[in-house]
Amino acid sequence: MKELILFFLAGVLFLQGCTGSENDIHLKNEISHADYFENTGRDDVLTGGIKMIDIATPSGNFKVWTKRIGNNPKIKVLLLHGGPGVTHEYLECFDSYFPKEGFEYYYYDQLGSYYSDQPSDSTLWSTERFVEEVEQVRKALNLKKDNFYLYGQSWGGILAIEYALKYQENLKGLIISNMMMSIPDYIKYAEEVLGPQLDPSVLAEIKEIEANKDYDNPRYMELVATHYYPEHVLRMPLENWPDPVNRAFKHLNPEVYVPMQGKSEFGVAGDAKLKYWVRKSDLPKITVPTLIIGAEYDTMDPKHMQWVASQVQYGRYLHCPNGSHMAMYDDQQIYFEGLIKFVRDVNEEKFN
Repeated sequence: MKELILFFLAGVLFLQGCTGSENDIHLKNEISHADYFENTGRDDVLTGGIKMIDIATPSGNFKVWTKRIGNNPKIKVLLLHGGPGVTHEYLECFDSYFPKEGFEYYYYDQLGSYYSDQPSDSTLWSTERFVEEVEQVRKALNLKKDNFYLYGQSWGGILAIEYALKYQENLKGLIISNMMMSIPDYIKYAEEVLGPQLDPSVLAEIKEIEANKDYDNPRYMELVATHYYPEHVLRMPLENWPDPVNRAFKHLNPEVYVPMQGKSEFGVAGDAKLKYWVRKSDLPKITVPTLIIGAEYDTMDPKHMQWVASQVQYGRYLHCPNGSHMAMYDDQQIYFEGLIKFVRDVNEEKFN
């Protein structure tokens, strides 16, 4: 009897070893562990994957910072951070998920952000110029239509959709995370839905400060950070916010952020360049597989995000029921499971 039991257990262990996790099977079928970390022929080995890329602009040439993780000729994801003027740093949680999937991916600080050149020239801060910057980065990294996935979060989502509308022939897949396709609609949602959820006395004080355009008043940021951010930006107590997020906020460049976004934390105020940005009617022009990610407590209307997925020709919507604007942290498991599944489905031609 003992021999039979041992034989049975050995059979179970053998089957478990053969099946493994679904992720392990995917990785083995597409790229081996050794291949993922193979650097032969790469020109960024000395710097651990970091490459400073030359960018030509109407105001001269500058350099932007990028960093490669992994090696996979079939799947290469370029990450566009938010802001504008924030950094790649808050996206570092991707390190906990993408490597085990065998995805090659790139961190990238846009021009004006902390690890890249920071010219003092406000004419450089426009969506059109940033689109051309992304295209130059794509060429320098040798990302092509059969492997190039473009991910954009928040402002990065604006940049990603603008890039796709001009250069989608270079894309294999597009991911728009936490960004509505109309700044006026975003302002309306903030004023009519999110603002009234605050304590009335808090909202009244915030509105008074904004009416006086006294945005540099320390009380303004105190109110926003205490009452608004932990509900709609990242649903954790401020003292528990992850280090990558804190570093990104610490390194924000207001010389880029303010001209494009403005100083208000409830939409876009003043004469900010993004105030009237709208791309809703152009969405049917997007023909590449597209994932739209929204979250229940986001600063962006999740119903609008779901609608966006229905407007592109091949769209999918991922909803994060516990997430906010940084759902990659406060609804992390659902966020990355959905994102990874999208990339896998597109790569394996299972997307519909």
